[in-house]
Amino acid sequence: MDHPSGRRRFLGRLTALGALASVPALAQEVKWPTKPVRFIVPFPPGGSVDPLARQVGAKLNAALGQQFIVDNRPGGSGSIGAAIAAKSPPDGYTFLFVFDTHAVNPTLIPNLPFDTVRDLAPVMLVGTAPMAIVTNAAKPYKNFGDAVKAAKAKPDTVTYGSIGSGSLGHLTMTLVEQAGGFKVVHVPYKGGGPMTTDALGGQVELAIGSVAVLAPHVKGGKLRAIAVTGDKRSHAMPDVPALAEQGFPGFSALAWWGIFAPAGIPKPILSKFHGELTKALNLPDLRKQLTEQLGMDLVVSTPEALQKFLVSEIDRWGKVVREHKIKPE
Repeated sequence: MDHPSGRRRFLGRLTALGALASVPALAQEVKWPTKPVRFIVPFPPGGSVDPLARQVGAKLNAALGQQFIVDNRPGGSGSIGAAIAAKSPPDGYTFLFVFDTHAVNPTLIPNLPFDTVRDLAPVMLVGTAPMAIVTNAAKPYKNFGDAVKAAKAKPDTVTYGSIGSGSLGHLTMTLVEQAGGFKVVHVPYKGGGPMTTDALGGQVELAIGSVAVLAPHVKGGKLRAIAVTGDKRSHAMPDVPALAEQGFPGFSALAWWGIFAPAGIPKPILSKFHGELTKALNLPDLRKQLTEQLGMDLVVSTPEALQKFLVSEIDRWGKVVREHKIKPE
């Protein structure tokens, strides 16, 4: 067996056996889907989760010949739709698309009617993206260090907007304040639209939010991006330094998008759905849409990798919520 020709013969036999073994597997391939599939989006139309679900659904419809219907169930930072998904039959005809709030809600919202880890089966971490920290172009801050200096010189005078109390932007700025030894005044908004409007109007000094939402206004010259929250620069804003480059080495806080199913979904269906998702997300036009429209760095993970990621995010942001006594609005 140590001789090269012996190894080749041995590997050849394994390949032949593998090919024979795959024949029954192909013959017994799971018949799914045989009816329309529901994608629960726990946010209203717009934003970033809704178009992700619709674009993925359109590709799967074309590939599998069944409808993939988006069902918007907004409220409770995504927890209302998640609860509906957790209580749905685990038959492969209901899936849940989530945003990063999914990992914050278990600590932020008391008495959730489901267990985030136990009652939902992971399918895929679709992608991640840093957030952007911006200021009105008429403000004096040229970089994040300028804002920190101003906040230290006059504590509690520099304001910043986020999409809400307990949002990832709020929690991220809380960590940055702690690490940098400064204090800024949080102004929570009910979503990215109102926050962006006030940032454009100069009503808040800074704003932290989705690159996808803020980038057009930065490109238009009305807002200035002074940092992104990943440990490296965003491909959507390559000229904007990361916080890790501006006195916060190793710091990273990423928005993310994931897909879950009700716990107990049959493994053959989960496997087929994951495979079809992977094919769809590797299509060049869909990859371009997600990277350019949402500023997303595609991950396309295994279910196991999503589960590990989710648990680590719940732990990280749960500590911030508890230590700083952050309450939902």
